[in-house]
Amino acid sequence: MPDRLSALDASFLYVEDPATPMHVGGVAIFERPSQGFDYEDLLALIGQRLIFLPRYRQRVAAVPGHLARPVWVDDVDFDLNYHVRRSALPAPGSDAQLFDLVARLMSRPLDKDRPLWEAYFVEGLTGDRIALVTKSHQAVVDGVGTIELGQLILDTTPQDLEPCADTWAPRRQPSRSQLLLDALSETMQRPGELVENARSAAQDAVATAEKVVGTVGGVASALRTVARPAPSGPLNVRVSGGRVFAVVRTSLEDYRRVRAQHGGTVNDAVLTAITGGLRQWLLSRGASLDGDSTIRALVPLAVRDVDAGEYSSASFIGNQVDSYLVDLPVGEPSPVLRLQHIGHAMAEHLDSGRSVAARALLRVGGFAPATLHSLGARAAGSFSGRIFNLLITNSPGPQQPLYAGPARMTEMFPVIPLVRNQALAIGVTSYHGNVYFGLNGDRKAVSDVDLLAGMIEESLEELRGMHW
Repeated sequence: MPDRLSALDASFLYVEDPATPMHVGGVAIFERPSQGFDYEDLLALIGQRLIFLPRYRQRVAAVPGHLARPVWVDDVDFDLNYHVRRSALPAPGSDAQLFDLVARLMSRPLDKDRPLWEAYFVEGLTGDRIALVTKSHQAVVDGVGTIELGQLILDTTPQDLEPCADTWAPRRQPSRSQLLLDALSETMQRPGELVENARSAAQDAVATAEKVVGTVGGVASALRTVARPAPSGPLNVRVSGGRVFAVVRTSLEDYRRVRAQHGGTVNDAVLTAITGGLRQWLLSRGASLDGDSTIRALVPLAVRDVDAGEYSSASFIGNQVDSYLVDLPVGEPSPVLRLQHIGHAMAEHLDSGRSVAARALLRVGGFAPATLHSLGARAAGSFSGRIFNLLITNSPGPQQPLYAGPARMTEMFPVIPLVRNQALAIGVTSYHGNVYFGLNGDRKAVSDVDLLAGMIEESLEELRGMHW
């Protein structure tokens, strides 16, 4: 039987256009070890691990006449050097130059005639640092059959890079006639799909993707909030093809102190810091805010099967996240009251019995940060952009150092894709005692994303200094 894309995976290909590429990215920064770590070493490391990610050597093949969804086929011309690329900043390269490069790389769609991923080895950073920038299409990363590339190459201890023979041999690509025969055979069993596939071929992609939400289980679960239209504002505009990227570096201990002093969870404190930053950003743009002003965030969270008992890999619901609409109270001037409001808004998830504690997530390898951010982006891509203003994904990460070969990772920043009418997406990851934010914005609508990043830092400082 052909390895056919699911309806959800296919929808990400159908709705993609040059202005809204559907790939999730990551930026990992490493110390260059004394024994060295160069492009050839990274190439060898990824080459060794690809045996565990067969999807990363497959490409999408369309069915003639669009009589069925596309299928995954082995790329008989697979070229690792095409996917793992070398780049360099003019030394000494600054972080600002790196993040400008990230924005440009993320704005470029992946080549659909090849496996849907890329990795960039970036040299020239100050302090003898190197960076790894990864891009993986949402159609690829499902959290069960395929995880995100960045997750696979990281280890908890330094690893020696040893030569490894690549025994992979591609399966013969099916002919057009075979693709057509397989599609006709499946259509005879499920004739209703023929109509949907024809609609996709007619470029009715948005309708197809919205229908997926109601018919396909897996990533996108039912929203817990009435799906009324989101408030209007500067974050909901038709995005351009350009991107800007900024980061925020904070200490995990700061959020724990806020939790100890004011209650709630670390996630509540993170959302409150973002809310305060958005409030100041809106005011800097001359927005008129009152006490009821809100920005609605789509916040995907991992869930577990309440009947499966203790937290284990079996207790998590495969590749499922629950997607919550949280109205961030940007009109509220008090940071403590903002925290209370957000804590109440998130309480339903905590009371559902399906809540996943951060420490439990860390024991499940399939929910490493990069993969969970990808699942969150998949969830956002499944819903109408009319019901939320921005996507915020927050995934706990390991609190011990990770290594790519012998190189120790010092920082990690997620890059969450934009959907058609959202000009900002924020990914948050904790790692080794710190919490890292990646702010991906539309170059025209959110050109001052650096200003917003600074305001999130100030918002956290304000929250830390508040007392009852």
